Amino acid sequence: MDLEIKNQRFIVCGASSGFGRAIAEQLLTEGAEVIAVARREQKLDELKDDFPEKVITVAGDLTNDDTHNEIEGAIGNHQLHGVVINSGGPPALSPLETAIYDWDQAYKNVMRWKIELVLRLVSYFTSKDYGRILFVESQAVKQPISSLVLSNSFRAGMVGFAKSLAQEIADQGVTVNVLAPGSHDTPAIERVIKKAAKGTDKSEEQVREEMEASIPVGRFGKGEEIASLAGWILSPHASYVTGQTISHDGGNIKGIFG
Repeated sequence: MDLEIKNQRFIVCGASSGFGRAIAEQLLTEGAEVIAVARREQKLDELKDDFPEKVITVAGDLTNDDTHNEIEGAIGNHQLHGVVINSGGPPALSPLETAIYDWDQAYKNVMRWKIELVLRLVSYFTSKDYGRILFVESQAVKQPISSLVLSNSFRAGMVGFAKSLAQEIADQGVTVNVLAPGSHDTPAIERVIKKAAKGTDKSEEQVREEMEASIPVGRFGKGEEIASLAGWILSPHASYVTGQTISHDGGNIKGIFG
């Protein structure tokens, strides 16, 4: 399928690795242009080397206003067609392992900057009566994950924001959706595996095998698989899909609306 996004311009946050890198590569392969944002400049430069005419890099901390300013500078006078709001998760902690400091930091790293950046960018879309806003969160928004209370809490809050925003701007040609990925074979899964193995007699490899066996399809997902779905959601083909939280979890969510 032709996604019809050739020469469209997208911002992809967290583009140095994991979901962000996979989505950026999917969009670029389809002929789109990408403003790739992440802290690791070397990784962004590698992406630019692969697609030299299509990538603009912004190396910086997404919780910093200066990075948001650089993103707007990279947009310039060009039309912006979509944004992927994505970053790593907070530390793996259970409720009683947290202190209020952990909650303050998780709010800053998981929720605050996303809302601030999207509020900055909304007018780029509404002024053209077209746009795609996609949040990459976690299956935790549908089924809380043990020892990830910070992620469970703040990512659910992001779904509330996304759903509310979707309702407000749907009649202006702008869609707002959430991807809720389950366990994928990306660097982010390693912190979950390490946490699960800690204090047990199991090796990290044993924990990994047990986690994969617990997923109905019997394996972790692949970055390119979720990127394919993201590419469609970000395309003109998805103009009637908004306000949705879409799982990509190998059948792991047990609820009927998973």
